[in-house]
Amino acid sequence: METETKVVWEPLDGSQTLAMACRCNEILNCGTRGPGKTDMQLMRFRSRVGIGYGPFWRGIISDREYKSLDDLISKSKRWFNAFDDGARFISSKDNYRWVWPTGEELLFRAMKKLTDYDKIHGQEFPFIGWNELTKWPTSELYDMAMSCNRSSFTPEKDNPDLPDIPLEVVSTCNPWGAGRTWVKRKFIDCAEYGQIITKETEVFNPRTQQKEIVKRSQVAIFGSYKENKYLDPVYIASLENIKDENLKAAWLKGDWNAVCGSAIDDVWNKAIHVKRRFVVPKSWRIDRSFDWGSTAPFSVGWWAEADGTEAKMLDGTSFCPQKGSLIQIKEWYGSKEIGTNKGLALSSPVIAEGIVAREIEMMENGWIKVQPLPGPADNAIGNTIEVDVETIAVKMAKKGVRWLISDKTNGSRKRGLQVMRDRLEAAITGEGSALYFMDNCIASISTIPELPRDVDEPDDVDTACEDHCYDMARYRTTKGNNRDAKFIDIKQVS
Repeated sequence: METETKVVWEPLDGSQTLAMACRCNEILNCGTRGPGKTDMQLMRFRSRVGIGYGPFWRGIISDREYKSLDDLISKSKRWFNAFDDGARFISSKDNYRWVWPTGEELLFRAMKKLTDYDKIHGQEFPFIGWNELTKWPTSELYDMAMSCNRSSFTPEKDNPDLPDIPLEVVSTCNPWGAGRTWVKRKFIDCAEYGQIITKETEVFNPRTQQKEIVKRSQVAIFGSYKENKYLDPVYIASLENIKDENLKAAWLKGDWNAVCGSAIDDVWNKAIHVKRRFVVPKSWRIDRSFDWGSTAPFSVGWWAEADGTEAKMLDGTSFCPQKGSLIQIKEWYGSKEIGTNKGLALSSPVIAEGIVAREIEMMENGWIKVQPLPGPADNAIGNTIEVDVETIAVKMAKKGVRWLISDKTNGSRKRGLQVMRDRLEAAITGEGSALYFMDNCIASISTIPELPRDVDEPDDVDTACEDHCYDMARYRTTKGNNRDAKFIDIKQVS
């Protein structure tokens, strides 16, 4: 008599099937609301339970808040209990986990602050899951957790009938949230959906005691609510009736080009605010602004202030913004990769030398006719930390780079956001001094439009996000024409 096989769960045709079969190290299952991304994430871990890896097969799935894990845990109970294999869910304060009689373990954890990483530091998790990855403003925690994506299992020592344990990071999201920018750059901008990106790294392999090339792969898989035959059409109707067109595009279409939930999304239009690079008229005023950073990125922006005369574009057309309009003409963003929120840790003299070199290059290549003037900077560069140590402002001044005082008075952040919104709106309406960006200012164009409002201070942006280009631009837009501004004190401390 044949034994009847009990099917607890099987993937839906489409993204669930693709994601379950995928053998990449990093998988982003994204798209619209409702294709079953959470079920896939849970079942991908469960698929290697009970096959012989035992306690070596450990996983962790994280969200920003414990309360946000409720739905994930509820679904895990629905599916895992149905297997009737002795799995137990253990729940206590800050400790939610599944354990199996064969030793496997799946943890659910809140990971919000960088210090939360300390709770998992040194542990082995061959399976790491991120629930709604775009909730994380930067990639810092994602990158740090990669150090735990490892396993000490070896077939020779532990089970010759099994292959090495695959190391995988499985994330879910839709194009909405504070971390939309870095997730988009990491997974979406670099390849088409389903296209595997492979990175090769030469490492010393402790197992073979020799250098080898190691390959890690990643892929983004798109899922649509249309694949989910169990979804209630009333839910779809609620999505169709969303009034915010950007939110609707993100949730119903999975559109990564929709600017969603940012502090300026209603006044931002890339087709209007981003201009092809052009030669700045000699009569326009040119200066720069600066947001200091070391472990976090610094941001230098060069600005042209229109005086009412016409600029000639490279394609022969004309551009004549209203007098007082600002155009960011160049940038230097002190980060290896936008979205990581990690700085280059360059010294202030080196940054100053880099600023001078870039200004010489702009003049030599004919983009500008005159040397840029000092503009506003983060006033912290003038702070004295130790009596006998020169300030950042002093060190940069010695290299020929001086700065003006920025507006850091009470309420300046909120005023700055409103001024930037007003200038962006002026570019759309054609009324008043506007704000534009040349298309070579990649970091500003990538990060500023995506900054969400602060939940507790809705008239300000969320400073937990990558706001360095925003602060640099805010210093300049709130400074007026700078002609009467004071220099940052560069008196050397004796």
